[in-house]
Amino acid sequence: MNYRYFLFFFLFIISSCSTYNVNNVETKHLNKSRFQNKGFTLVYNENLFKNKIVTKKIDNRSLIIFQKNLKKGSTVKIKNILNNKTIIAKVGNKSKYPLFNNSVISDRISKEIDLDPNEPYVEIIEIVNNSSFIAKKAKTFDEEKKVADKAPIDSISVNNLNSDTANEIKKKNIKKFDYTIKIADFYFKNTALSMLDRIKKETSVKEIGIKTLSNTEYRVYLGPFSNINSLQKAYNDINVLEFENIEIIKND
Repeated sequence: MNYRYFLFFFLFIISSCSTYNVNNVETKHLNKSRFQNKGFTLVYNENLFKNKIVTKKIDNRSLIIFQKNLKKGSTVKIKNILNNKTIIAKVGNKSKYPLFNNSVISDRISKEIDLDPNEPYVEIIEIVNNSSFIAKKAKTFDEEKKVADKAPIDSISVNNLNSDTANEIKKKNIKKFDYTIKIADFYFKNTALSMLDRIKKETSVKEIGIKTLSNTEYRVYLGPFSNINSLQKAYNDINVLEFENIEIIKND
């Protein structure tokens, strides 16, 4: 009798654990092994600090960024998504900055990756490689920078373009502002639908949907947005739910 009671109790425990694991997997969205985030950065200047928009200072010549999801000292790659230029940087002290921005970067970083001040769209990627790789990259950058600083400035010739050609080039360079806000990716469609319902009930956000990425991946997103003001408003509205890693995705 005692043996049968023990066996029943053991099976009950195993069953409970299995149920918990399934539910746990169902409710968690897809996670990546390292931190990555696409969004709009903020280029630091003294006025941001004086007006308390950013609560810590950054030296304009440093390779330091502020990023709320990463620990101080973390090494990151910053990619200008619009031109694919990248740079290696370090995460500095914890600082408060606008929720809409995925980071604060120095003026030096902005210039090195040719960031467009009107569309400062970047990807922050945590580097988890060994320290020797990081040290080598940093040394290479510093050496290249010294050579660039000492190089003479050559004269610049300017071609005289007629107005038709200039207008044609201008039209080609103008890219449509078209973004969505990625809330999370899920394994199960029912879980994605539950998240969609929650957002509708707890926020005033209207532009919301689910995109099927594959048979086992469903994305909850907001948008699309055709201007930065509506994008920023929706991003700030959704932050009341305190999601960990909201991303801004540029639509092709």
